[in-house]
Amino acid sequence: MPEYKAPQRDMMFVLNDIINVSELAELPGFEDATPDIVQGVVDEAAKIIENTIAPLNETGDREGCRFDNGMVTAPAGFKEAYQLYSESGWTGLDKSIDFGGQGLPYTLATAVSDMLCAGNDAFSLYPGLTNGACEALMEHGSQELQDTYLEKLTTGEWTGTMCLTEPQAGSDLSQVRTRAIDQNDGTYLIEGTKIFITGGEHDFVDNIIHLVLARLPDAPAGVKGISMFVVPKFMVDSDGNPGARNPVVCASIEEKMGIHGSSTCVMSFENATGYLIGNANEGLRYMFTMMNLARLMVGLQGLGVAERATQGAIEYAKERKQATAINGGETIIHHPDVRRMLMTMKALTEGCRMVAYDTAKHYDISKAHPDESVRKTANDRVELMTPICKAFATDVGCEVASLGVLVLGGAGYIRESGMEQYIRDAKIFCIYEGTNTIQALDLVGRKMKMNLPQTFIKEMINDLAAESGNDELGFIVEPMQAALNLLDKTTQWLTAAALEDPQNPAATAVEYLTMYSLVTHGHFWIKAARAALAKQDDDFYKGKLATARFFTNKILPRIYGLAPVIMAGSESVMTAEEDWL
Repeated sequence: MPEYKAPQRDMMFVLNDIINVSELAELPGFEDATPDIVQGVVDEAAKIIENTIAPLNETGDREGCRFDNGMVTAPAGFKEAYQLYSESGWTGLDKSIDFGGQGLPYTLATAVSDMLCAGNDAFSLYPGLTNGACEALMEHGSQELQDTYLEKLTTGEWTGTMCLTEPQAGSDLSQVRTRAIDQNDGTYLIEGTKIFITGGEHDFVDNIIHLVLARLPDAPAGVKGISMFVVPKFMVDSDGNPGARNPVVCASIEEKMGIHGSSTCVMSFENATGYLIGNANEGLRYMFTMMNLARLMVGLQGLGVAERATQGAIEYAKERKQATAINGGETIIHHPDVRRMLMTMKALTEGCRMVAYDTAKHYDISKAHPDESVRKTANDRVELMTPICKAFATDVGCEVASLGVLVLGGAGYIRESGMEQYIRDAKIFCIYEGTNTIQALDLVGRKMKMNLPQTFIKEMINDLAAESGNDELGFIVEPMQAALNLLDKTTQWLTAAALEDPQNPAATAVEYLTMYSLVTHGHFWIKAARAALAKQDDDFYKGKLATARFFTNKILPRIYGLAPVIMAGSESVMTAEEDWL
């Protein structure tokens, strides 16, 4: 199995040449995010991930988590790696200094997560879910709850979970049945069962803080009657330390297709003590605070598995000798179809990195910029790109992992190569934190009504107009002009078709999200090509231009097959009666 090496040069290219991360240091609170600090963060994170966490990827997959009488033991080495990771300050990189964090931009945390997910996707889930819990408490928790839990969650001394799903309530949270009974002393008794709880039980830390959706007895029906509660594994004593055991029990762990090193638990709340977050019946709104960050994290998991698969495939292709190529080359990287697969992997993976980092930068702007109108505009971009970062990047993870197996051939199908693990790991990223279909429905539904896709199309058209006279970029500018015109036409059709029959966007949402994502990637490949043009004496930048050309000629044209599928609407999808299927 090839060793993971952090793609630091590509990361710094995106941070500096594509999104201009140095601009964040001009925002209040981010003054420390200087170029030296940015480079230092990437360098140091790469060391701990390459040397300590990435080597556990294969062994964690083989060993998996073990369950015994309510206790979960993570694979060998995970606990020690997590403790080193948290003690080194990585869990609090972008968290408030008021609670022990370093106060650096979320964009830097995104770069670290990019490496962490590529190094070990299963491991990344433990700090990743804790991030969501921190954000929900920071945004909506009382000062007392923040003082009790945030510092130890920030420093990684404790971890957090999101307890949403129940056997009868998956994507439809209106069906949540977990009950909360007010004890009239500031506490609530929580009773119910939650399933698919990532990190619900493990042996890393002294306490696990569960954020739980539940219903009060007089709550309205449906999603309007959901509240959110903090339910610790151990009660916290007056000194801030774990005290009495709370009756929160891990009933079992799931035997999964992939991410074996991550504990996926069935959690039973047996009249456990909980504390209300914010106001009663507003839990769904609070949930989306941590859910949206979790969706961006999952997109990075898709990017991560794609990066690792790409590295492994390129390394193998450069060494494997199998039939003399048409051009006389001895290794398989000289075969045109192998080169096609490798270039597809590179173009999609590097495109996802550009979109993810740009979204992260807009997230930072939405939180820290002093101008309210700028914050709103940036937040709109994050809202638009969240389903794209989550859904398209995880679809890319599956496609690239599959191509990786094909590059290795029979070797890719056996466990020894490691490539087959990437396919098994990747599929869940398309499912949890809102399936990719739900992301697509969000894009053609709520986001379309907010006019967000339409606004960004106009922005891309305006940016493209500035390059219209650049002959050196003509190879990508002209195809992108046609692509944007088609996307605009398809968007207008979809908007009108939704008024005629709401099943039209629902039946074509996945194709539309894919089309929108491909054009968005083209927008960023223009930026990459522009940045590379001035530095063509370096093979790295020559490679960027070659990849931009490949994307333009071989991947962007996929949209011409998607547009007629979208504009065919829902009729052929829904014509067949249920009994005909």
